[in-house]
Parts: sequence; structure tokens; C-alpha cells
Amino acid sequence: MYAARLIIHKTENRIAVSFDKKAELINRFKKLAGARWSASLKTWHLPDTKEYRRQFGLSPFENEILSEDNIAKVAYFKRWLLGNRYSDNTIKTYLEVVYIFLNYFKDKKVEAITNDDIILFNNDYILKRQLSGSYQNQFVNGVKLFFSTVENREMIVSLIQRPRREHRLPNVLSKEEVKAILTAPTSIKHRTMLSLIYACGLRRSELLNLRASDIQSDRHLIHVKQSKGKKDRVVPISDKTIAMLRAYYVAYRPKVWLFEGQKLREQYSSRSLQLVLKQALIKAKIKKPATLHWLRHSYATHLLENGTDIRYIQELLGHNSSRTTEIYTHVSTRDIQKIKSPFDDL
Repeated sequence: MYAARLIIHKTENRIAVSFDKKAELINRFKKLAGARWSASLKTWHLPDTKEYRRQFGLSPFENEILSEDNIAKVAYFKRWLLGNRYSDNTIKTYLEVVYIFLNYFKDKKVEAITNDDIILFNNDYILKRQLSGSYQNQFVNGVKLFFSTVENREMIVSLIQRPRREHRLPNVLSKEEVKAILTAPTSIKHRTMLSLIYACGLRRSELLNLRASDIQSDRHLIHVKQSKGKKDRVVPISDKTIAMLRAYYVAYRPKVWLFEGQKLREQYSSRSLQLVLKQALIKAKIKKPATLHWLRHSYATHLLENGTDIRYIQELLGHNSSRTTEIYTHVSTRDIQKIKSPFDDL
């Protein structure tokens, strides 16, 4: 199976194609005209042509290629985002929503697009297709910033119908389930990666961006650098965690990143880490659709259940607001289990 999406790579319209990293599939893809690999995006991509769009099943309304003028505007927007040090994920998302938006109004110059057009796109494209609330917010934020940056115009986003914020509880695994997952992999590298996410409450990107020098074993700390919101923080590590990291380091001797791929000095891929968890779930016979972030949620919830002050948990997770951390009080069973139902007195 493959997944295709539109991207702008080095100011060019391209089609990114994701598929299983099997030698047979890679060799077949390489034979396609114009096929290239992007080390920065970590994806294969093709020229943005109508033939390839049809072949890879992209949406019919996206059958137009951006004009040279619009390509230049999007390229300027990208340089501005890079210059202001937006995260890679935010840049990718904002460029994609702007690309789709400009394609939707392909017969209209950017200078002529008004706030009414944004409302029209919101109603006729996003709402009619029942796209997620998070996508809708990304669209509004990305397009608003595009016009503010490129056209020096402020769009009145308060006029755009936006979704109510969803309040979902985080998914949490029991301690027994976590132990089964962490002990499932036979590879010491895989066990260490999954264990460190849970042991320190790390995000996936934080784990993959760690370097050996970030482990301060003498102080029993890990220095997490430039994470979400471009913030640094430190998290404590136990003697058990340090011993695990030392055993891993002796076995693999990483050169640049703490966790490297098959090639030395190459960062371990996000997709490969997801597959590590998937295989661990299968081996542990856990049928829940757990993700890597579930381990971080479980870390925070288990700390709370052990009596850790929520203010410390906020610091350990790197949350700006305590309100973000307080959501774990709704899934902690520490106090809930003490409540007696009136049914029991009947």
C-alpha cells in the first residue's frame, strides 16, 4: 500500500509517496520518471503532473498546478517560516493547507482573495467534507498567517465558523500493560527506545533528537533540547534507566544521535519507531490501538497515581500551562476508586 500527498519541495510542486521500505518496492519506484528521494522530508517524491496524480488517486479538484506567481509566494512564505524557526511539522502543515487553498481559487489572483473567500472555502470544502476540527483550525491558522506575511493583510478569522474545542481524555495503559510492551522486544535498542519514552515521558521527536551528550548520568538527568515550543527542559533518570542506557551504548556505540538507523550518523526514523511499538503490541498480545504517545500519557498518569504533585508533572512534561497537565486528573484512578457508588448501599 502507498499514500500520496502534495508537497512543495525546493519551490517545486511535487507528489510525496509513502510506502513500505521493501527493496522490491523501492527499485520499482526508482524507475518512475523524475522519482527522487528527499533526505530532509524522508520521503520519495515525483513531479507534480496530472498523470501521476491520476495514478496515485489524488483528489480531482487538485488537478491544477500552482501558477509561477503563486509558487513564488508560497516559496517566500516557506522562507519566512524557516527564518522564524517554526517547527518542521508546522511548516509542512501550513504549506499544505495554503497549497490546497490556492488550488481551490486557481482562477483568482491572490491579491483578489478576500475574507469572504476564506469563509466560502471553509463552508464548501472543509465542512461539506466533514474534515476534522483540528484540520479546520490548521487551515485557518495557516491561511491567516500566509496573508499576513505575504500580502500584509489581516483576515478576520472571528467571522469564520470554527469548531468547538474537543475535550478528549488521554489514553492510558495499565502498569502491567506497559511492562508487557517494554519487555516484548528482543532487541536491546528497541527495548531501550520504548522504555525511555515511558521512563521520562518523552515525545517521539524528543527521543529521536537525543544525543549521547544529552545524558548526564552523573547528575541523573536527561537534557531535552529545543522541544515543542522551542523549549529546553531536564527530566530525572534512575539508576535502572542509566544501567539500561549504558548496556545499549556498549552494544551499539552511536556516533551522532543516541538512536541511529541502520547507517551510522543517520537518525532513527519516526516510522521505524512506530513499527517497533506495533510489533511489541503484537508480541505482548495487547489489542488496544496504542501509540507512542500513550506511553507518555501513561507516564504522567502513573506519576499522579503515585502521589507526585501535578506542578512537578507539568515541568517534567514541558507543558506551558497547568491546565494541560490537569487533564490527567480525569483518568487517574487514585481517588476515583475510593468513591463508593450508592448502588452498593441498596
